Amino acid sequence: MSLFRTKTVERSIAETDEPDHRLKKDLSAWDLTVFGVGVMIGTGIFVLTGQEAHKNAGPAIVLSFVIAGVVCGLAALCYAEFASTVPVAGSAYTFSYATLGEFIAWIIGWDLVLELALGAAVVSRGWSAYLQELFDLPTWLAGGDALPDIAAIAIVVGLTTLAVFGTKLSGRFTGVLVVVKVAVVLFVIVAGLFFVKAANLTPFVPASQPADPKNVGSGLDSTLLQSIFGVEPTVFGIYGIIAAASVVFFAFIGFDIVATSAEETKNPQRDMPRGIIGSLAIVTVLYAAVAFVVTGMLKYSDDRMNTGAPLAAAFSANGLEWASKIISVGAVAGLTTVVLVLMLGQARVLFAMARDGLLPQGLAKVHPRFGTPYKITIITGAFVAVLAGFVPLDELSKLVSIGTLFAFVVVSAGVIVLRRTRPELDRAFRVPLVPLIPVLSIAACLWLMVNLSVETWLRFLVWMVLGIVLYFVYGRRHSRLGIDQAAGKA
Repeated sequence: MSLFRTKTVERSIAETDEPDHRLKKDLSAWDLTVFGVGVMIGTGIFVLTGQEAHKNAGPAIVLSFVIAGVVCGLAALCYAEFASTVPVAGSAYTFSYATLGEFIAWIIGWDLVLELALGAAVVSRGWSAYLQELFDLPTWLAGGDALPDIAAIAIVVGLTTLAVFGTKLSGRFTGVLVVVKVAVVLFVIVAGLFFVKAANLTPFVPASQPADPKNVGSGLDSTLLQSIFGVEPTVFGIYGIIAAASVVFFAFIGFDIVATSAEETKNPQRDMPRGIIGSLAIVTVLYAAVAFVVTGMLKYSDDRMNTGAPLAAAFSANGLEWASKIISVGAVAGLTTVVLVLMLGQARVLFAMARDGLLPQGLAKVHPRFGTPYKITIITGAFVAVLAGFVPLDELSKLVSIGTLFAFVVVSAGVIVLRRTRPELDRAFRVPLVPLIPVLSIAACLWLMVNLSVETWLRFLVWMVLGIVLYFVYGRRHSRLGIDQAAGKA
């Protein structure tokens, strides 16, 4: 069936050498690790730690981060196998095209547009708010009083310009900021350890109790799990730890972006697995350590934990108000790299889709000097700037999580399919215990997905329907693979 026609791995790799579509190979394993750490250390570590400890998990928020990290780790193994076997831009989109067919590839590409562009817009709004607080800037710069968020637009425009000038340059810029924010995270861990009190960590796993009806969603605000099975929501205990894991999962979003840079990596067979798995391991350890320190410095039940800046609150509670400025610097640096790497990933996915003809092929032209997909990068930047500056994003931010989890499910399934359909392929990295590991990855992602609200699911489905319409109106008719097959060339 034409809907499920697959593009061979060999053809995908061959197309990377086309003169107009050849990306510059500049990246090493270190660059990839920096990108991974750069995109993951952001809003999650600076905000979600205290909020979820207060609402759901108590000191066991440490375990919530570990659970979320393990779920991502299962998916990371699958991404590592694909990225080293099919070192082509596009990440989950390209992997799906080689295994599950063109229609599924389009769906996942469209899903990644949602995940990456919306994620970049949401984070740029957070960057604007932190900058305004750090330097006590006028509120109108951050979109106050129904005005556009000027600071968010400015950072997106600036980072778009940087992305056009080269991936290696973007990597160096990211590397500097990653050093800053990792230093701040280490400061939180080391300085905070001197103020950890055993009483604050007891009980480590608070007893399960019914959720406060005022804090429980109903109707479209309730989770899909509640709506389908009528599960009575509880907080703390084992369910609270898992519920918190489904929220702090947002803090890990982005490690998959590393896979979008496979085509620009000098030795993707060796370096892609190192970059993907290495960055995820580093961040998981840092997250768990920060969670332990913060809940040890300030009791989880203290209302100051349920704020937009729980790390700063924990230090202030111990007489270290000056530390909040240092933490804010780390947050600004952290969020800057998140926006940049998300936009880089977004541009690479759209570049791959345009090169395949599912979007206008002219968009896939590479800059003759900088070796970057400059047209698609500029369009991505303009789209993100409009979202960040003018569109209310508070509720839409949940779509980032569901989009990411959906991509993880498809990639994990793709590993099983490609092992069966192309067992002879040279795989520099192999997921162990196939199909067990991919199946566990799928099950874990689906579990986190059903803990998201019905409203989030409905918005996600509407976005998918729009994508399907666009595919049948344009993509299917202009597909290079479809045109070549019709002409007997493929």
